[in-house]
Amino acid sequence: MTNIRDIAKIAGVSVSTVSRVLNHHPYVSEEKRRAVETAVIQTNYHQNMNAIHLSTGKTNIIGVVVPFTNHPYFGKLVEGMMEQAEQDNHKIILFQTNYRLEREREALDMLKYKQLDGLILCSREIDWPFLLEYREYGPIVLAEKTSQQTFSASYIDHYQAFSQALSFLYDKGYRKIGYCVGRQNGANSKQRWQAYQDFLKENGLEYNRDYTYYGCYQFEDGAHIALKWLEQKNRPEALLVANDQIAAGMVTVCRKHHVDIPHQLALIGFDNQPIANFMEITTIDLPLLQMGQQLFQQALQPDHISEHQFVTSLIERQTV
Repeated sequence: MTNIRDIAKIAGVSVSTVSRVLNHHPYVSEEKRRAVETAVIQTNYHQNMNAIHLSTGKTNIIGVVVPFTNHPYFGKLVEGMMEQAEQDNHKIILFQTNYRLEREREALDMLKYKQLDGLILCSREIDWPFLLEYREYGPIVLAEKTSQQTFSASYIDHYQAFSQALSFLYDKGYRKIGYCVGRQNGANSKQRWQAYQDFLKENGLEYNRDYTYYGCYQFEDGAHIALKWLEQKNRPEALLVANDQIAAGMVTVCRKHHVDIPHQLALIGFDNQPIANFMEITTIDLPLLQMGQQLFQQALQPDHISEHQFVTSLIERQTV
């Protein structure tokens, strides 16, 4: 294989001159630049990117950990990151984990061994003590609210967003209120659970375990929950739903079974996806595109810890 010394010999210049041309250094005469470029074309020379990365200490690659790539919430976050990566002349490696610990550890090890310049965790299964072991290897950015400024973070305050939606339903006259989410033990899920418990306590309402539904991620899950709701004797009369796809699945099944929405069942979705607008679903708007851009920018700042909270807003439509 042709190397940089071969290029220098063919072009009749020094190795350092070839290096300056390949790295677009401005202080090279036009004659020598043309000679090097001609030699590169003649030999079909390609730079060894691994060697370049070793010499510069940078890969220009950021890792992004998501549990699912087909989930609208994470899809919008990644879209924002991709837009920012293009602006900053970086690339992204995407890790779909399905909440498997070994996949999250694989991403962290790539950061440890300098195969990534930074790592963004959009949602995680790995516990906090294990994560702390990797903080010395490069910037790790979290898409969740944390109680300590160990890592940079950009997040939605899910406690606040859930509280806002619950109060809205209460003010509309609903008292038997429940919710649907994906996981029980995630950081955001714990915030939602706490908001729900505090809401019940503040308004003198009893907790009913039959009003909470877990394992909800996609349209089909919403359809399944709606069928389960139809079979219940003691049903909630209003539900907060983790995303608009789930809410759309519920609305579809309820309409098929002639359930009057919102009089028999009120629904509030999350994310403000196009399907929510199309199906007139009341929802909480989350600025996920901007959040994804911010997460990526933070991953490029290894020496600066920062935290950004993004504001949500309720959009009232026809399902409440």
